Amino acid sequence: MRITVLAIVAAAAIAVVTTASAHSFKTGDLEIGHPWSRATLPNAPVAGGYMTIENTGTTDDTLLGGSTPAAEKVDVHEMKMEGDVMTMRPLTQGLIIPAGETITLKPGGYHLMLMKPQRPFKEGERVPLTLKFEKAGEVTVELAVDKPNAMGKDDHAGHAGMKTQ
Repeated sequence: MRITVLAIVAAAAIAVVTTASAHSFKTGDLEIGHPWSRATLPNAPVAGGYMTIENTGTTDDTLLGGSTPAAEKVDVHEMKMEGDVMTMRPLTQGLIIPAGETITLKPGGYHLMLMKPQRPFKEGERVPLTLKFEKAGEVTVELAVDKPNAMGKDDHAGHAGMKTQ
């Protein structure tokens, strides 16, 4: 009896951990993996949005931007080194997600810029975000808010996307 109860408790704990770490979303041929953000300071003018976007289809799609009740505006941005200077610019035409490839949005590379957050993002909470794609349409995801200095859960260096120097 006691072993059965322990087995049930262990199975339930594994199910909870698996569910908590499974943080992915799908729309059309696109799979969005582990969307996240950093905790922000009070009165921070912006917050970042990061994730992987895998295009399992045979045609390219484009991330056009998004929206959230947690911020005034959501744009797609690119950070990169130009000589010795780190530059950032909005991608007004969006970010192409090539067919059969994965793009990583991460600090220091491609990312979402959430302008004028309504309130600080707190570690441990989830922030709703609707992503808008040219072909796949819209999908609502949740940004898991990590610590303020988080750099991401995985290193996707082998995937297509922004390479930081």
